[in-house]
Amino acid sequence: MSTIVHLVRHGEVHNPDRILYGRLPGWHLSVRGRQMAAAVAADLGDHDIAYLAASPLQRAQETVAPLVETVNSNGRRIDLVTDEDLLEAGNDLEGLHIKGVRSALWNPKRWPMMKDPSIPSWGEPYTQIVDRMWVAVDRARRAAEGREAVCVTHQLPVVCVQRDIQGLPLKHNPLARRCNLASVTSLIFDGDDLTDMVYSEPAQEI
Repeated sequence: MSTIVHLVRHGEVHNPDRILYGRLPGWHLSVRGRQMAAAVAADLGDHDIAYLAASPLQRAQETVAPLVETVNSNGRRIDLVTDEDLLEAGNDLEGLHIKGVRSALWNPKRWPMMKDPSIPSWGEPYTQIVDRMWVAVDRARRAAEGREAVCVTHQLPVVCVQRDIQGLPLKHNPLARRCNLASVTSLIFDGDDLTDMVYSEPAQEI
């Protein structure tokens, strides 16, 4: 019995000051981000979706909203599940600028936070992220058995799942990530067994 769990990264966030927003509340999609969310809804809206879930953060909730509306406009009724296991990775640097000449990382008092990138020492351990993501994926797979599920989450949680599937170290260079805004990483299961992973970007042209 084939089941597909789509892991969707949220759309672009309105962030003119370019800070690391992490789990901070109130960060919403930009105009472009809302267009990306609409593109995801157009791409997945006619799929046989039986389960919809999203991280509790505003940007994820706003990304999934058009898909919820599209799915339920076809005579179905699927309630959105807010899943804490889909939450953004914890990061002790949230609220700060971490790039360019204004980067808070130039301050020596923050250097101890960078002592071990393999954990990473500045935030939630990669192993913890991937463990909770698999809990969310398994929950979605069981709820949508034989059909499809959509889980809207964040970049690093998706990347941890991708790398775990590929047998790669969870520690990585962020520049090597393949998880663009509003991208879809589809996990295909035959019963309980993962058989394939497919990556797509329905909002690529936006």
